Amino acid sequence: MIDAPKNLTRNILLGMLAGFVLGAILYYSNFLPLSLKDFIDIYVFNLGSSVFVNLLKLLIVPLVFFSLVSGISSLTNMTSLGNITLKTVSLYLSTTAIAVTLSLIVGSIFKPGSGYSSSISPPDKLPQGQGIYETILDIFPSNIIEAMANNQMLAVVFFSILFGLALNKTNHLTNNFSESFEKLNTVFMQLVIMIISFAPIGVFCLIGKFVIADGLDIFQEAFKYVTLLILVLFIHAFVTYSLILKMFTNLSLLTFFKKMREVAIFAFSTSSSAATIPVTLKTVQDSLGVNKNVASFVIPVGATINMDGTAIMQGMATVFIAQMSGIDLSLIQYIQVVILAVVTSIGTAAVPSAGTITLVIILQQFGLPLEAIGIILAVDRILDMLRTSVNVTGDAAVACIVANSEGLLDKNIYNK
Repeated sequence: MIDAPKNLTRNILLGMLAGFVLGAILYYSNFLPLSLKDFIDIYVFNLGSSVFVNLLKLLIVPLVFFSLVSGISSLTNMTSLGNITLKTVSLYLSTTAIAVTLSLIVGSIFKPGSGYSSSISPPDKLPQGQGIYETILDIFPSNIIEAMANNQMLAVVFFSILFGLALNKTNHLTNNFSESFEKLNTVFMQLVIMIISFAPIGVFCLIGKFVIADGLDIFQEAFKYVTLLILVLFIHAFVTYSLILKMFTNLSLLTFFKKMREVAIFAFSTSSSAATIPVTLKTVQDSLGVNKNVASFVIPVGATINMDGTAIMQGMATVFIAQMSGIDLSLIQYIQVVILAVVTSIGTAAVPSAGTITLVIILQQFGLPLEAIGIILAVDRILDMLRTSVNVTGDAAVACIVANSEGLLDKNIYNK
């Protein structure tokens, strides 16, 4: 087993704190020269954070490809792949439906948009949403190299499954060629550890970049919306996932959340489920005991279709904008919001603030003012960081549930 860096969680938290402090000092201080602030902003925070995120993204496609191919090619029972796929997709869509329903209920009770008056101007250009047709078509790429270059994860997962199946069926003709993918997968896991070693510095730059740009006053606008959204995110992360874990596995919840700390912090700092895939895969396999055949399928798929945090935002934002506009949504319309949020989550890219793109589809469906997205975007940065932490926590929870149901969860590793 490849060893992780020592005291990583402590060092990441220290890096996050240092980023907050230095960013706040630079944002609020009037005595420091502007040239110094600009230099630190550009050549420390922006450059450092961009390098760190690029290093994480560098591994996404090869890691997903090699881990998925090596996992599927080593399966002796192809029926188990179908079972894993059905369970994974069903659980992801179910938790997304629960997430958006929870946000609609809380939004309807506490009414974040009542009496709201905003001075925020709408964005110059509204994002365009991707339809269901395009989302389905993207699963079947005409050019896999182009799909890999553009980080189209559904296409990469689909091709990896096909390649793994073909390798499985021809392994006896290729002198056990699948063993080469096993070795390559191990190499890329070592690369993950090497990059993770720089995580405290990367998180320092990411947090500093956020604070020096927006300060700590971002919550002044739409305070009630922000507060309720954070509340629902925490409820979903610690209540919904706890319930399904207990219901399906009876595993220790304290152990699960303790071992997910580093992944959640990574997701918070990067705001990207895709960029966090290497860290999530490493933690799920080595710390939670999920068999690599399960992890290599469930985690990449989760980074693509499991957008519980985004669904919570879309539900709360829809209620918020409707109430702010004086529009009462009916029960049928609430049900439609749930369906749309679940369906659009499948096509939401695993990158920062991608949820605001699919929010357009929902707002258009009910004739709600699209310019109100300007309000959502104004407070979306820190919320997007929290949403991503919720998403990756859900990925890991589903991985544990699926692995346990298939008898592929090593409980000795989980409880270690």
